[in-house]
Amino acid sequence: MPDISLTTVVVLCLAALAAGWIDAVVGGGGLLLLPALLLGLPNSAAAGPYALGTNKAVAIVGTTGAAVTYARKAPVDVRLAVRIGTAALVGSTGGALLAAGMSTDLLKPIVMVVLVAVGAFVIFRPAFGTAPSATPVSPRRVLAAIGLAGLGIGFYDGLIGPGTGTFLVLALTAILHLDLVTASATAKIVNCCTNAGALAMFAYKGTVYWQLAALMAVFNLAGGMVGARTALKRGAGFVRIVLLTVVCALVVKMAYEQWVA
Repeated sequence: MPDISLTTVVVLCLAALAAGWIDAVVGGGGLLLLPALLLGLPNSAAAGPYALGTNKAVAIVGTTGAAVTYARKAPVDVRLAVRIGTAALVGSTGGALLAAGMSTDLLKPIVMVVLVAVGAFVIFRPAFGTAPSATPVSPRRVLAAIGLAGLGIGFYDGLIGPGTGTFLVLALTAILHLDLVTASATAKIVNCCTNAGALAMFAYKGTVYWQLAALMAVFNLAGGMVGARTALKRGAGFVRIVLLTVVCALVVKMAYEQWVA
């Protein structure tokens, strides 16, 4: 357990609760949880790696809880989600290896442009993701989902990271013609696969505060399960609003890091 005050622990637990809810609805909980850990952990050269490792240990619990909640009540193709998740695990490993030898600052403006385009698309296409397609998904679209949503977004997760869950929801909705609720459910299973691989690496390196992570994980799990139930109850229209909010937050955060910080 790091040497931090009780007040900081309480704030981190509340951040974990909120992040679990956001992540379950549409992805992007790391926008809140990781900065909170970076601010709350002792200021040292090791703070970054420990924040990343502890973040994954917390997030995997909430993501798993949300995935189980969705799988019980939403029409999720678990086998397909695991296939996409396996590809994402491979892609994230490759992205992490490449990230070690290059600056990701060059890619961030491109990602911001993509996010703005995505936000505009969702705004001007109000029917996007409101209902699943009535026609069966073709094998070609399944392969495209494994390649783009799995390998492609997994690679992005390892290389840069922010907004991976949101990109997964958008890609799965567009490629597989899912509604936003089912896409969020599928994305949670994919996230479980990528988080497991990342957590194994951080655990091997010994950069996880396990006691703090266990405490925060309880709150993240509660937030994730409540978020999944909220999405199931409120439907695709509600998820669409949260999606646009998260996309805007991503653009602001990345722009700040690129040109201000």
